[in-house]
Amino acid sequence: MSSILIEPSRLSGRVKVPLSKSAAHRAAICAALAGNLSVLPENEPLSDDVAATKRAAAQIINASESGTGGITVDCGESGSTLRFLIPVAAALGVKAVFTGHGRLPSRPLGVYLDCLPRRGVNCESAGGLPLKVSGRLTPGVFTLPGDVSSQFITGLLLSLPLLESQSEIRLSSPLESAGYVGMTVQTMEAFGVHVEKTQRGWLIPGRQSYKTQEAYAVERDWSQAAFFIEAGALGGDVEIEGLNFSSKQGDMAAESLFKKFGAAVTRKHGMLSVSRGSLRGMEIDASQIPDLVPALAAAAALCKGRTVIYNAKRLRLKESDRLSAMAGGLNSLGGRVREAPDGLVIDGVKKLTAGKADGCRDHRVVMALAVAASRADGGVTISDSESVSKSYPAFFDDYRRLGGKAYDLGR
Repeated sequence: MSSILIEPSRLSGRVKVPLSKSAAHRAAICAALAGNLSVLPENEPLSDDVAATKRAAAQIINASESGTGGITVDCGESGSTLRFLIPVAAALGVKAVFTGHGRLPSRPLGVYLDCLPRRGVNCESAGGLPLKVSGRLTPGVFTLPGDVSSQFITGLLLSLPLLESQSEIRLSSPLESAGYVGMTVQTMEAFGVHVEKTQRGWLIPGRQSYKTQEAYAVERDWSQAAFFIEAGALGGDVEIEGLNFSSKQGDMAAESLFKKFGAAVTRKHGMLSVSRGSLRGMEIDASQIPDLVPALAAAAALCKGRTVIYNAKRLRLKESDRLSAMAGGLNSLGGRVREAPDGLVIDGVKKLTAGKADGCRDHRVVMALAVAASRADGGVTISDSESVSKSYPAFFDDYRRLGGKAYDLGR
């Protein structure tokens, strides 16, 4: 894995972040089920994760149409690809072996291993990957907790309309990451598939078909915008263009959260403008915005006072243990961060120091630390810099365009 050297700088200027990874995953699957893979613009570079979803969805649908006896589906390192497409393959009756790389083989699949066999699907797994799926999913009631990854709920929502009669998803506990589920429902509606919200979940009519939407436009990514909002908050002067201010993306909360930190965040001529204010620590409930935690934690490390991030336990099961990774990375640069069982306690410092930080092969950790490192008192070397390709291949190009000083060190 490669490393990158970050020298102190002030990030300033205008940037257009990539297409929303969350929206692109959903659109790619809905489009594939409609027989059309052209909704993702060819002039936009695809992240590794979205490319994995586009490739895997096409493979599953081709196998369904051709009656192929069995396929191996490589999900790369993408949890969304894996969890969205397992029930899609089952709904189409495709016999498949799901594989992956990095930490993906050990990420939890228990929700599916519990509910899918009850509805006609054979699942063979030692608890992770590889996972062998065979049989055909049958309609019925699917009961699952709301505090697991919303990816499981999205996978069922995408697949159940393909079945021969109505199904129901019932949540046994309050829903976390609700914004992501909202994105799923919105995308399905755009492709002509409908679900009905209930008090405890959703009713999903069967025998529905996804409809081709040639003009469908994938919106830009608030999750990635958060790193440049962080840059503005920490002393830059950044304008972010192309964001949807009516988005269903839960990570649109970055706008209000950085305002609460004290950053100057305004909307001007369709752009989000961010510059430094008087930053102060605060309490942050991360249950609905887990992907924002790295950027928020990095900013909090340079705020006055204490920031407490809680309800973030699921971050221990991402590409890295993100709570441990952010604490370790920031502390290696003079930060004062303590792990809690479900979050972080961060006491702000005036300045980070030169040094080395472990990117932990995690795209969001690398990006958050790279922005924070621009405000250190000397050079900072961050490992695993190429991991940004998982979600934002052009991150360091955009970072440099804003005046950031980032130098590839190779392996």
